[in-house]
Amino acid sequence: MTDTTDYVPPKVWTWNKASGGAFANINRPIAGPTHEKELPVGRHPLQLYSLGTPNGQKVTILLEELLALGHAGAEYDAWLINISQGDQFGSGFVAVNPNSKIPALLDRSGEKPVRVFESGAILLYLAEKFGAFLPSEPAARAETLSWLFWQMGSAPYLGGGFGHFYAYAPSKIEYAIDRFAMEVKRQLDVLDRRLAESAYVAGPDYTIADIAIFPWYGGLAKGLQYGAAEFLSVKDYTHVQRWADALLERPAVRRGRIVNRLSGEPAEQLRERHDASDFELRTQDKLAAAG
Repeated sequence: MTDTTDYVPPKVWTWNKASGGAFANINRPIAGPTHEKELPVGRHPLQLYSLGTPNGQKVTILLEELLALGHAGAEYDAWLINISQGDQFGSGFVAVNPNSKIPALLDRSGEKPVRVFESGAILLYLAEKFGAFLPSEPAARAETLSWLFWQMGSAPYLGGGFGHFYAYAPSKIEYAIDRFAMEVKRQLDVLDRRLAESAYVAGPDYTIADIAIFPWYGGLAKGLQYGAAEFLSVKDYTHVQRWADALLERPAVRRGRIVNRLSGEPAEQLRERHDASDFELRTQDKLAAAG
């Protein structure tokens, strides 16, 4: 890789060498499928194709919360899309999400299947479908959607920016890490100041705004991402810590965090979810496999 102090951008950029880093084998500057592969379909109305990253966790947490409220129509099959192996470029997945990113949802409950992609769009779609975790009063709804889209806009700085250069890039670039660390800490401060005056992000009630933000910033605050808790002094954000602890106490959050997960302790991984009983079986099966 060219040293950043000597690099001069060419007049026209071309893709003529691997970029390096943890995701070099799947990065490419073009869209579309790379291979033919149909998606599996289970027995439930909602078919989720995902991975247990922060963006994937948003949807499984919401689905588990909906089921906890008694919405039987929120039953779902969660199929694993292993992005490190290029599953997101299979023809079936690209048909559901042309952008080849997880998560992607196919709602087969109606006469015609409905595809939904982008995690924020999926949260909004499900909240409206089931009439839950999204206020109907105009001001409260606007506040919730504002914070939902705040997270969608901030994620590229946290995951694609800071997370990439701090944890995944093939070489450490001081300028890049400093630039994104500064922005991530500013965002943590935005969130901490908001939570100093409100129990939840959008107000007194738990909403899809909390569900969207928690896997990213709650995970960061609790040391679950990038190994950067000390580097970013996350303990200083006391209101974010309080909020993250409260969400981690919710059974649906704990369940949703482990669906389609491939890392961490064996008991915190559930490769696929097709029935509520899968959560009870996971510990014994995973520990047996690990032994």
